[in-house]
Amino acid sequence: MNNNRRLYKTGWPPVLAVFLFLFIWQLATFIWKPEAWFLPSPLAIFQEGWNQAPHLTQHLWATLQITLLGFAIGSTTGLILAFLLHVTPPVKAALYPLLILSQNIPTIILAPLLMIWFGFGLLPKMILITLVCFFPVTLSTMTGLAQTDPQIKRYMLMLGATRQQIFWKLELPHSLASMFSGLKISATYSVMGAVIAEWLGSQKGLGVYMLMAKASFRADRVFVTMFLIVIVSCLLFGLIRLLERWAFRWQSNKRD
Repeated sequence: MNNNRRLYKTGWPPVLAVFLFLFIWQLATFIWKPEAWFLPSPLAIFQEGWNQAPHLTQHLWATLQITLLGFAIGSTTGLILAFLLHVTPPVKAALYPLLILSQNIPTIILAPLLMIWFGFGLLPKMILITLVCFFPVTLSTMTGLAQTDPQIKRYMLMLGATRQQIFWKLELPHSLASMFSGLKISATYSVMGAVIAEWLGSQKGLGVYMLMAKASFRADRVFVTMFLIVIVSCLLFGLIRLLERWAFRWQSNKRD
């Protein structure tokens, strides 16, 4: 009951803000009547999305497939890399600056290179989404592992705990909050990474649909695609949040 009440209190302000924004948008298009190719109204966008639903389903499913696969690969890579850098300080000193530099390369510039090197198949798309997803997970997890209470760590060492026991019993549980923060960020990034990856030469996907809509000056279809991307990102964010609650509840029950 308390969780539902808390969800209601925190959920209605953003929902109200979204509806208010859409109302002002609809009212503005009714008053000033801009051209549909320039700024369609929210009702026109909704109507076009409804009409295009059968056609959009296959594009949405294609994007979901590479999004989930890329997010899984990118998150797993980020977690493994964070654990490796944490337990091997020399490797961390050598690779951490390179990880920071890698995030300064614009994704839109890297995409054509991946297409040249690896062709038009699934591999360059997975590499691109992985590069988008892994860094927030790696950085957040490393931060959580480094913030473990040093006094508890020294106490465990005095009791004869091994390095592996300290990692699994102390450092990893204490890093869960930071780890899930990185996963939630990566979940939202993965959808946009998938859309950019589809620009490499896919036949289906929201990215392909958006390019076709832009080429035909169908702003309403571009907005439909944008709204779908936002909805998918929010759903993935919510899924990771549910997994986070389950993990903390399981950890609490294990302690009890």
